[in-house]
Amino acid sequence: MSMFCNQCEQAAKGTGCEVVGVCGKNPEVAALQDLLLYGLKGLAIYADKARELGAKDETIDLFMIEGLFSTVTNVDFDPVQLAGKLRKCYDSKKKAKALYESAYRGKNGGHAPQITAVQASWVIAGDLDGLVKQGLEHGIKSQHNDTDVLSAIEILIYGLKGMAAYADHAFILGKKDEEVFAFFHKALAATADSSKGLMDFVGLSMECGKMNITVMGMLNEGHVSQYGHPVPTKVPTGTRKNKGILVSGHDIRMIDELLKQTEGKGIDIYTHSEMLPAHAYPGLKQKYPHLYGNFGGAWQDQHKEFPNFPGAIIFNTNCIQRPADSYKDRIFSWGQVGWPGVKHITGWNFNEVIKKALECPDLPDAPGQEIMTGFGHNAVLAVADKVIAGVKAGAIKHFFLIGGCDGAKPGRNYYTELAEQVPNDCVILTLACGKYRFNKLEFGDIGGIPRLLDIGQCNDAFSAVQIALALAGAFNCGVNDLPLSFILSWYEQKAVVILLSLLHLGIKNIKIGPSLPAFITPNVLNFLVENFNLGPITTPEADLKAALAA
Repeated sequence: MSMFCNQCEQAAKGTGCEVVGVCGKNPEVAALQDLLLYGLKGLAIYADKARELGAKDETIDLFMIEGLFSTVTNVDFDPVQLAGKLRKCYDSKKKAKALYESAYRGKNGGHAPQITAVQASWVIAGDLDGLVKQGLEHGIKSQHNDTDVLSAIEILIYGLKGMAAYADHAFILGKKDEEVFAFFHKALAATADSSKGLMDFVGLSMECGKMNITVMGMLNEGHVSQYGHPVPTKVPTGTRKNKGILVSGHDIRMIDELLKQTEGKGIDIYTHSEMLPAHAYPGLKQKYPHLYGNFGGAWQDQHKEFPNFPGAIIFNTNCIQRPADSYKDRIFSWGQVGWPGVKHITGWNFNEVIKKALECPDLPDAPGQEIMTGFGHNAVLAVADKVIAGVKAGAIKHFFLIGGCDGAKPGRNYYTELAEQVPNDCVILTLACGKYRFNKLEFGDIGGIPRLLDIGQCNDAFSAVQIALALAGAFNCGVNDLPLSFILSWYEQKAVVILLSLLHLGIKNIKIGPSLPAFITPNVLNFLVENFNLGPITTPEADLKAALAA
């Protein structure tokens, strides 16, 4: 069985994985994910038509974002779990079809016009083998014959996948938006419309970037309303003698629930990778003294790091890798995450994780250095007068946003070297797990303002945008006129949608790496270069020189 997947930065040979995914997914899983995307398109077609007639169903809307999230890189590798989602997708499509037909009868009378798109007529196979066989017929290459149009379709689809992850987190926090739900259906349905051309998908991609700002804003509001604005916080990277649970992923509500259930049980909770910013929320750090520290770095080092964490480990979003035998019996998944043989927790009862942690040995007393996080837009804007004064006085010459997804592919040392070479009169903003390339280095401060400001998770790109807009307003100029350079690392589809958001805002001269997406054709790349001056990273020295000269 073969496969083809080119949605992440580590696509084999820079073109696509054809034998097995670099991420670890096998052709069976790839086929099931391809079929899920195909089924979601059929669902989107009916849901979009129903919405045009004033009919909607929140269970359909929610499954759309959950289904898309499941196909993001490093999320769901479990064939059985994916087969269950495919059956739910088929049931949701039937429900959407009935909703459309009922709404049409109620408004116009008679039978609703038949939908001719093949995705709408998909009938699910009866068993896992049948589902895999169906999926093999609906890979990404089957989307369109024109490679440039296919490239634009892929950009849109991967943007929707990334946005779905953020929308899922926001929904868990009680935040939702009807316009966002409607866009998911409209945009995904459009990818099944053969009458649409290149510029249609370019326009939808820009609209996706715009909508993602709304979604990240919703997620920010959800976090702040429940846990307060992040505050600058020093986080220990060592361990202390006690039982422990390590939480990896992005979902803040999930770690809150786990903290509640472990109170008084002699268990410390540690964050891993993108969970680090949890320590900066007052509603968590002040309430739970057993939210102790951060263990390890970015997701790709878990094979080296997890054997050294003797407690229980739980993933609440993407970035899971094939677990080694040394810790597979104490690892858990939650939410949309899945791996064959790994215990999946459904709902909000974490008793099994707690039981496993209590059975495990204590963590050692092993002090480590402290790292800073919590410089969200509220914290930075609180000292905006000092920042502005520093710029006007010449003490601060330039701002660099260096961040994004980390990964294992060679070439990512560029970001460490770049950060090290940034002059002492410049400030570095960072976010997402890319910061682990340099967040343990000492950068000092400028007039009391730390030179390294960790804004938070990848979704906290919202905060970065707010900081940039506030600075532009203070200096009465556009964001592109600021002494601010965006140098981004990417790995998966959340990075794609963040890039679309930045492009929607008209931000130019962004550099991305360590390589350009395999799904961007030369013609589409030329469009991005001509309109946004988007380009690949080169060397730290050359890129620094160009940024400072501009």
